[in-house]
Amino acid sequence: MRASRLDGLDLLRGAVMVLMVLDHTRDYFGDATVNPTDLATTTPALFLTRWVTHFCAPVFALLAGAGAYLAGARGRPRAGLAWFLATRGLWLIFLEVTVVRLGLFFDLVSPPIILTVLWSIGASFVALAGLCFLPSRVVGALGLLLIATHGLADRFPPGSDAPSMIRAAYTILLRPGFLPVPGGVAMLVGYPLLPWLGVVAAGYGFGELAGLDPGRRPRVMAALGLLLMASFVGLRAWGMYGEPRPWEEGATPALTALSFLNCTKQPPSPLFVLMTLGPAILGLAAADRFGVRAPAGRALVTLGRVPLFYYLLQWYVIHGLAVLYGLARGLPVGWLFSAAALDRPPPGWTLSIPELYVAWAIVVAILYLPCRWYAGFKSRHPGGWLSYL
Repeated sequence: MRASRLDGLDLLRGAVMVLMVLDHTRDYFGDATVNPTDLATTTPALFLTRWVTHFCAPVFALLAGAGAYLAGARGRPRAGLAWFLATRGLWLIFLEVTVVRLGLFFDLVSPPIILTVLWSIGASFVALAGLCFLPSRVVGALGLLLIATHGLADRFPPGSDAPSMIRAAYTILLRPGFLPVPGGVAMLVGYPLLPWLGVVAAGYGFGELAGLDPGRRPRVMAALGLLLMASFVGLRAWGMYGEPRPWEEGATPALTALSFLNCTKQPPSPLFVLMTLGPAILGLAAADRFGVRAPAGRALVTLGRVPLFYYLLQWYVIHGLAVLYGLARGLPVGWLFSAAALDRPPPGWTLSIPELYVAWAIVVAILYLPCRWYAGFKSRHPGGWLSYL
C-alpha cells in the first residue's frame, strides 16, 4: 500500500506551527518572569494565550511519528527507513544545539546547551530507527505504554548520593533539569526523551489510519478524538491518575475551569496528552471529511509542508524583530545577545496582550512568503538532501 500525502495532516501541522509562534513571540515581547499558568499570579487572558500553545509539542510529536510511518508505507524498504530515521534524528539534534541555539540567544558560545523540541523528536527518530522493524501497532502500543507509565518514575527519583550516571540518565530520559557536562558547560534538558518518545511512537501507530478507506477514515478519527477528550474529562474529574497537579475549585467558575485545564507539560502527563491530542485528532477528522478549500486552510497546508524550515526561521524573525523593537523605542538591546534573551526584560519592554497578538500576526505574515517559496521549491525537487530540511 502506498499512502498518499494527506492535506489534513499538513493543515493540522500548519495550524500548530502558527500557534507556536504566538508562544515564542510572548517569550521575547512578554515578561518571562511571570508564569502564565500560575493561577495565583496570572490573568485568564495570559493563561489562555499560553494554554492554547500547549497543543504544539504533542501534535508535532504525533505527526512526526505518523510521518515516519507514512514514509515506510510509501514503499521505502525497512532498512532504508531505519537509515533515514537515524540520520535525520541525528541531524535534528545537531540543528538543536547549533542553529536553534544561535537563534535563541544570538550567541553561540556562552549560553547553556538547551535540549527542547528538535532534540526530543530527533532522539525519538533514532530510537524509532530500531522500532520500525516491528509492526506499527506494536510500536504504537509501546508508545501508549510509555505515555501511561512514565509518571511512575516520580516514585523512585535518584537521591543526591546516587551515581552521577544514574542521575544524568534520569534527567535525559525522564525528568527535565540541568545536567553538568565536561568543560563546565551546563545543559538544560527541557524535553526528556522517554515521555516524548511515547508520543512519537504512538504517532507511528496512528499513521496506520492514513491507509484506511477515505470514507471510513474521518469517522474513525472522529471517534478516537472524542474518546480521548472524554477520557481526559473523566480522569481529570476523578483526580486519581494521570496528572500530578490536582485541580481546585476557584473563586469563580472561570478559575475552576482554568484549574481543570492546567495540566503538566514537562514531562507531559497522560492527561496533558489526552487534553491536547483529543481535540487535535477531532480537528484532523473534520479536515479529512470536509477537505481543505478556504484560502486560510490552503495557507496552513503550505506552512505544514515545510515545518523544519519554518521552525528554524521563526527564531531569527522573532528575535530580530525584538532587537528592532528595542532600538525603535530607545530601550537597551544588549541583553538580547546573551542567555538573558529569555530572562527578565528591561522596564517598559513588555507588550500588552492585544499588542502581543499584533506582533504575532506580523511574525506569521513575514514567515509565510519564504515558506511558500520553499514549499514550491521543495515540491519541484522532491527527495534527496531536501528531505532533511
